[in-house]
Amino acid sequence: MSSKEPAGPAVAIAMKGYPRLSETFIAQELLGLQQLGLSFAIWSLRHPTDGARHLMHREITAPLHYLPEYLHDDWPRVLRGIARAFGRPSILRLLGIFLHDLARDRTRNRLRRFGQACVMARELPAGTRHLHVHYLHTPASVIRYAALSRGLTWSFSAHAKDIWTTPDWEKREKIADARWGVTCTRDGHAELERLAERSDKVALLYHGLDLSRFPPPSEARPSRDGSDPVDPVRFITIGRAVAKKGFDDLLAALATLPGNLNWRLVHIGGGEMLAALKAQAERLGLAARIEWRGAQAQDAVIAALREADLFVLPSKQAENGDRDGLPNVVMEAASQALPIVATDFAGIPEFVQHGREGLLLRPGDVSALAKALEGLSRDPQWRAQLGVAAFTRLSAEFSAQAGLERVYRALAGAVAGKDGGAP
Repeated sequence: MSSKEPAGPAVAIAMKGYPRLSETFIAQELLGLQQLGLSFAIWSLRHPTDGARHLMHREITAPLHYLPEYLHDDWPRVLRGIARAFGRPSILRLLGIFLHDLARDRTRNRLRRFGQACVMARELPAGTRHLHVHYLHTPASVIRYAALSRGLTWSFSAHAKDIWTTPDWEKREKIADARWGVTCTRDGHAELERLAERSDKVALLYHGLDLSRFPPPSEARPSRDGSDPVDPVRFITIGRAVAKKGFDDLLAALATLPGNLNWRLVHIGGGEMLAALKAQAERLGLAARIEWRGAQAQDAVIAALREADLFVLPSKQAENGDRDGLPNVVMEAASQALPIVATDFAGIPEFVQHGREGLLLRPGDVSALAKALEGLSRDPQWRAQLGVAAFTRLSAEFSAQAGLERVYRALAGAVAGKDGGAP
């Protein structure tokens, strides 16, 4: 880079894919950091697959860079990155760490991470001082190798699947190499703190919700009680169709509801299990009562929440160990004063208290889920009470601003070279 070229943003923020409709918490953080004055660039390991974008994505003006998703897609770029990496004094340390990782994870994905890291290290502007990454699994490997190659510091935000499906050795070594990390649930924090070399390395930091981006709840919802077939009780669930969301349990529970209870369900989200769930609904005779809307931008999500009477999300642990953190959609439902039916699992009980903001059930308990849905369907006054409590808790204790300011100060400190632990 010549002296006449701009140095570029001092912080590079990386993630697996950008933009993604399911990751409103990342878009909210990026926009908040931009509004606080942080200069950063976005680096994505994958191109977007969603057809729509949230309004927040259109408001984020940071430079956006895509790495080659598969190395053969742009092999000249990859070769230039590798050649540049081998010309740096850091190559022996980088190769030592990479080969040690490869010996324990002999996959093509590990090789892809190294190639992507070399491309990123070569293409980072000269003025880049610090790297930050969302997710501690694949994206953090790329950022760790790129930081090693360029001699930069890095930090991470860990969320859910990346915590619970990454082996201990890899989490431990990444935490040790990172300057600091944050995660968004007590459950996840305890897991990462267990592996950290010191107690201030990883901090608990809830995503929270920027309520300025949401309309106030409707003053009064219709008092539906499931008795009117023309105006049934409206359930809504939101999330990618993956095993950890428990949508198969939801369909099983809906199939056991009494015949005299009139209800409809809206599902919002994409995901690889969508076809299987639709087939399950057909087998159970539920297809006419369910609307599958697919992935939606946030304005459409909010509109659907405002039309609903009850939000449901029966999360559970998937067979591969994947689990939710504290899903943003739970707080988004609370922003519209919806009562919440969910499971006493992962980060959900850190927001929903059983009997106060909603009802919490054991994961996989289909009978209890059906009972909760029926009870709330027939009692609009109880729904209103729980919904108001959910909105009150969200407003009082889960504001996004405090967390954003903590991340901003930590990133600004890293750019300035100040010592310090997690925000």
